Amino acid sequence: MVFNLSQPTSSNKQTLMKYLSLPQPETKVQCMYIWIDGTGEALRAKTKTVNFIPKHPDELPIWNYDGSSTYQAEGSNSDIYLHPVAIYRDPFRGGNNKLVLCETYKYNHKPTESNKRKACVEAMERAKDQHPWFGIEQEYTILDSDNHPYGWPKNGFPGPQGPYYCGVGSNKVYGRDVVEAHYRSCLYAGIMIAGSNAEVMPAQWEYQVGPCEGVTIGDDLWMSRFILQRVAEDFNVIVSFDPKPIPGDWNGAGAHTNFSTKAMREEDGLTEIEKAIELLALNHTRHIMAYDPNEGKDNARRLTGQHETSSIHDFSAGVANRGASIRIPRQVAEERMGYLEDRRPSSNCDPYAVAEVMVRTICLGL
Repeated sequence: MVFNLSQPTSSNKQTLMKYLSLPQPETKVQCMYIWIDGTGEALRAKTKTVNFIPKHPDELPIWNYDGSSTYQAEGSNSDIYLHPVAIYRDPFRGGNNKLVLCETYKYNHKPTESNKRKACVEAMERAKDQHPWFGIEQEYTILDSDNHPYGWPKNGFPGPQGPYYCGVGSNKVYGRDVVEAHYRSCLYAGIMIAGSNAEVMPAQWEYQVGPCEGVTIGDDLWMSRFILQRVAEDFNVIVSFDPKPIPGDWNGAGAHTNFSTKAMREEDGLTEIEKAIELLALNHTRHIMAYDPNEGKDNARRLTGQHETSSIHDFSAGVANRGASIRIPRQVAEERMGYLEDRRPSSNCDPYAVAEVMVRTICLGL
């Protein structure tokens, strides 16, 4: 028997609802532990029953899993520890059930290579007096179950880019059901989702998370990605975070990161923004290495200097310039206070790594 792995099977969701509608004992709560695997991009999950309603991650037990199956350990020493760090309401099971974001630790209790959160927490603690705020614009592409862009002709291409950005109409927008389901699920879960819109390439979308202070930006963004992919399961589609999913004359996908400190948000904060840009210019290569999980290799396909990007090899900044590395929004320039937008992070970036390097460069001078 031959199985076609590119054609995921789908089940009758009405049948599932029959079972999910069964009464759940009040003393039993399903906690889905979620973590980042060894790729630094993919998420994994499994569920534990607890006999209470957890209010704080510290109340939940440390758990473990087989790291040899997630590219994080050898079979002879495979246990990886899961440390709960953030709790969200579960939009899929409802009730008192929870989604639990976890850090991963090796047998020697040191963080795994894909655990970027621990270092991010340490940087945020050192910079907490500056109150660093983040907002990340997460772009992604919806694919059909055969990995073809959702809504695109199977033997051709849609019309050129132009009518799709923030578009409306079935001939311009593909996959809105997924977007709306994800948006409402994030609100229910307690994620700081700020908005969404159709992007320049058809079947490509964006949602924004923030403003979040400190490490919360990483927690909320990773959980929003999990929820998005879980929603996609129900619609039998695939979500791609590839920075350049379609070669050629099509926009890539980024995770533009908006950043500010308390000083930037106050009167004449533009002066502090300009100082930050000078520091970012001096550390361009370091940031490029941190802005995608493959040390710039994925982003090299996207940051070409075309399709609203800067070149990966050059640093630039400008007011309202979407072709620059750093954009100062026009309103910020006029009001002389606000934030900067770093347009270099890739759509598959680790937000913990992005937030950490920005704070180290701008706030800590490291």
